[in-house]
Amino acid sequence: MAYLKYEKADRLGLDAERLQQAYKLVEEWTSGEDAPVPGAALVVGRHGKIVEPQFFGRQGPEKDAEPIRRDGMFLLASISKPVTYMGALMLMERGELNLSDPVVRYIPEFASHHKDATLVQHLFTHTSGMPDMLTNNAELRKAHAPLKTFIQGAIRETVPLFEAGTDLSYQSMGTLTVAELVQRLSGTSIAAYLKEAIFDPLGMTSSSLGTGDFPRERLVRVQIPDYQIGSDFGWNSPYWQDLGAPWGGMFCAPEDLAIICQWMLNDGQLDGTRLLAPDTVRMATSNRLDDCPALAEGIRRSQPWGLGWRMNHPGTSDSWGDSLSRHVFGHTGATGTTVWMDRQRDGFCILLTTAIRSRAPWRLVKLSNIIASAFV
Repeated sequence: MAYLKYEKADRLGLDAERLQQAYKLVEEWTSGEDAPVPGAALVVGRHGKIVEPQFFGRQGPEKDAEPIRRDGMFLLASISKPVTYMGALMLMERGELNLSDPVVRYIPEFASHHKDATLVQHLFTHTSGMPDMLTNNAELRKAHAPLKTFIQGAIRETVPLFEAGTDLSYQSMGTLTVAELVQRLSGTSIAAYLKEAIFDPLGMTSSSLGTGDFPRERLVRVQIPDYQIGSDFGWNSPYWQDLGAPWGGMFCAPEDLAIICQWMLNDGQLDGTRLLAPDTVRMATSNRLDDCPALAEGIRRSQPWGLGWRMNHPGTSDSWGDSLSRHVFGHTGATGTTVWMDRQRDGFCILLTTAIRSRAPWRLVKLSNIIASAFV
């Protein structure tokens, strides 16, 4: 299939003036040599179509970086996670993976450090107790360790922070474990699996876990954390770009990500191509923390998670927008990315920037507030 068709904002029930206000704000953030946001792209969609994507700033954080490319592919960071999880749900639908099974049924060595009672679903909902990163994460990156070394560490070396199902803690290593489940069950690499199972069927011609076959100059470069400065393993390094980390290494053009959004809003099908059943998508995009009886009520109510997709957390610092309710689902990424989908509005919002999110998370919330108000 081709990209979603363009339509004028007002024909989609969107306030064009509000969208222009959002575009102007991003233009201000990305202008000048000392711009706080090196580059960005915005896509707003509704009723199966999108307003023409807008691009801003430069292709990288360097002061002399070239203007951002319209065919640029952004490092999605943790927005990679739900894509990995959706690939695993396809195996569930084929009867190859049960979310209610202990992980050790598929990966026996996962039992190390008393993880034998952890269920597959705990990995999908960040209730597994697994750590976000390995204790030797930085050392592995410095050594240019291959993905299989990270996988071995996640499976054999991680010590749970709590008993599975009793608390919530964001866990990239849980996502990596799901990626290994996919690899063992499919007999192929997670990057090849996602290409064959999701990207190719949906016509996503500018998406890849890792660099894939794409020319490196298309990859949009991002601001990097202090510990990566001067290194050869940072987010913009060939090592990291090629690694294809299932928890944060996906590159994607904005219009390709719009395809994912519409696929989810359409309950697993797009233009006659069905990759997930409607009920599976509904389960993945509704609060699954209610399935954990030992989880504190306050966590279940205020920090809802689906299966791989996060629900909005209004009233917390992790909220994507002050007028978005808990039924809105999506994800964020450390490289300054946010995507959310709203069934009630029948629309979605893609905010891709290259400024480290944790340094100014309010920017994306402020932008999201303006765009959400454009849905009339």
